[in-house]
Amino acid sequence: MAAVQGGQVDAVEEKDIKTEPSGDGFGNNNANEGRMVSTSPGASAPAGSNKTAAGAPEDQQTLLAVLQFLKKNNLTESVEILRREAGLPENSLDPNGADSTGAGAGGTTGCVDLEGGDASSLLSRVTVSSSAGAQAPTKAVAEDQPDVNVVLSAYSQQGDPALYEVYYSSLKKFIESVLDCHRAELSQVFYPLFVHMYLELVYNNHESEAKSFFEKFSGDQECYYEDDLRVLSSLTKKEHMRGNETLLDFRTSKFVLRISRDSYQLLKRHLQERQNNQIWNIIQEHLYIDIFDGMPRSKSQIDAMSGSLAGEAKREANKAKVYYGLLKEPEIELPLDDEDEEAENEEGKPKKKKPKKDSMGSKSKKQDPNAPSQSRIPLPELKDSDKLDKIMYMKESTKKIRLGPDTLPSICFYSFLNAYQGLTAVDFTDDSSLIAGGFADSTVRVWSVTPKKLRKVKSAADLNLIDKESDDVLERIMDEKTASESKILYGHSGPVYGISFSPDRNYLLSSSEDGTVRLWSLQTYTCLVGYKGHNYPVWDTQFSPHGYYFVSGGHDRVARLWATDHYQPLRIFSGHLADVTCTRFHPNSNYVATGSSDRTIRLWDVLNGNCVRIFTGHKGPIHALAFSPNGKFLASGATDGRVLLWDIGHGLMVGELKGHTDTIYSLRFSRDGEILASGSMDNTARLWDATKAFDDLETDDFTAATGHVHLQDNSQELLLGTYMTKSTPVIHLHFTRRNLLLAAGSYNA
Repeated sequence: MAAVQGGQVDAVEEKDIKTEPSGDGFGNNNANEGRMVSTSPGASAPAGSNKTAAGAPEDQQTLLAVLQFLKKNNLTESVEILRREAGLPENSLDPNGADSTGAGAGGTTGCVDLEGGDASSLLSRVTVSSSAGAQAPTKAVAEDQPDVNVVLSAYSQQGDPALYEVYYSSLKKFIESVLDCHRAELSQVFYPLFVHMYLELVYNNHESEAKSFFEKFSGDQECYYEDDLRVLSSLTKKEHMRGNETLLDFRTSKFVLRISRDSYQLLKRHLQERQNNQIWNIIQEHLYIDIFDGMPRSKSQIDAMSGSLAGEAKREANKAKVYYGLLKEPEIELPLDDEDEEAENEEGKPKKKKPKKDSMGSKSKKQDPNAPSQSRIPLPELKDSDKLDKIMYMKESTKKIRLGPDTLPSICFYSFLNAYQGLTAVDFTDDSSLIAGGFADSTVRVWSVTPKKLRKVKSAADLNLIDKESDDVLERIMDEKTASESKILYGHSGPVYGISFSPDRNYLLSSSEDGTVRLWSLQTYTCLVGYKGHNYPVWDTQFSPHGYYFVSGGHDRVARLWATDHYQPLRIFSGHLADVTCTRFHPNSNYVATGSSDRTIRLWDVLNGNCVRIFTGHKGPIHALAFSPNGKFLASGATDGRVLLWDIGHGLMVGELKGHTDTIYSLRFSRDGEILASGSMDNTARLWDATKAFDDLETDDFTAATGHVHLQDNSQELLLGTYMTKSTPVIHLHFTRRNLLLAAGSYNA
């Protein structure tokens, strides 16, 4: 996280940052290195040294600028500390480091923040989970943030702002002249450099130069940055930047580039020879160069992984161990009747004769080495009704159709007609007996898709008259007078964007623009709890496969983990640079995946709240996620119309499915994981051969170490079928327990 916003002030205070000798004198980072900033192409101050390199004239000038600024703000103690630290005489201007907490005194922890409270408050707000250590939390000058940027960036300028075009053109000319194998890699620096140089010009009130710079070079950027450039083009004055969170994120988050050592050495040598300090400062301050040894990547390999708001993910971000295996199914002891016993024995599943012990499909008799321990996170105990449901699930599974390229599922489409309330979300229960819709008029509607009607529980007075010992007590407590095919749930005060049934079908979650998540009882059809934590619209919510826990994600750029019996969130997952648009639980409930408008997917560990995977490659906001039933793979869909496949264990992209022409809003694997279904705003549902997509994988150690992904262009081979609706976007897909595919959407007349 670059603490300094505007240029080459790093020499003063970046003493505390850990380095790893990379042998290039530039102090740039190798793969496993943290945050590294050096001074200028000539020399970098050795990390951990307690003396700042204040000898060079430009360093002295910068130091004096910082001291002037601190003195002006009456930070006398800080001034004194920095002055002594830099070994300046008392009659010179005064000294300080980042703040009054002593960060100026030789190498504390984390990033030293030269902008005082401004950047540290930003950092704590923006990327809590990714900050390197103890941030200096002074907020004294938070309101003056643009002025601080101007003060510091003004001193960092190397001459005339008109030279920015010369610097950029010179670099462009150099990169276009290098060998093809290096050109693709080095071209990655164009976009972040272009943005930061433009912002620096605007910050310093060089409006005409900024406009000229933008017009001259914006056309050279990759097409997938079009939307970002459109936003950037509207920022023509310093005043426009106040409160622009996306911009602040771009300034404070390091843009990650993955470059081979050979390509990096070429770039370094060029900037050294040309004394191009302006560009080098930006590279050092705002870019994180993840250097790897080996062959440079090709253009197609780079394009596959790029496109997110902050570049690619650092390789170290995907190194943590992920327990992606499934939990061992509980052994159920329930006496079954003779007919069941016969059927069960045909399957060969029970372990004992009398009290039936069933290991639920017998898939996991031995503990999967990649599975988390049963007690890693506390999971709810199975109630008797859950056990009965599992028995029913197992019976239905025996009649499940084995899908494949030759046996595609039947598809049943539920069209919402005359949905003038604006259908915004759909969900089915796991047993496919209920369907719920969230609407823009702030209502939630629930329908029965079986002949059985929906009934409420009787009133308390009537319940007292019931014989509680009778066998059919569960039927008797329902009020037949309330029977109907659908129910409407009122409570939200804004459009409902996400809904999710609990696994036991007793509850329904809904999330809304009003900033709340509501829990509804499907016995009484009333709201039980309103969970308040998000301050802005909540775009999605989902129950854990084991119930009890649920996750929500919204416009405030964080996802929250909740338990139904706690009104405060248990975990806050912070790290995305834009809205969290979709959320999904891993089948073992130990992890949560979130997709965002920052065009990345993150995998979070429920146990400790850490981000354990960052996946980049989509070129637009992500709207659909699905885990494979075995927990090893993740599929994602976005506004770019592509479905990307990810290997969770290795942290790699392993496939790309192209065919949709509009945003993908729904993804679902069949019950056995053989087929992946995708639904899109292009009014089609498509079926893909998931087995073939994952069987052809080569995830060796080298691929994992370098991130060299070889994606086959085999979408047409993997596409098993395309099913068009007349005029209905497919916003939800669901496989029944027997592998029939249900789809839903609102008919657009």
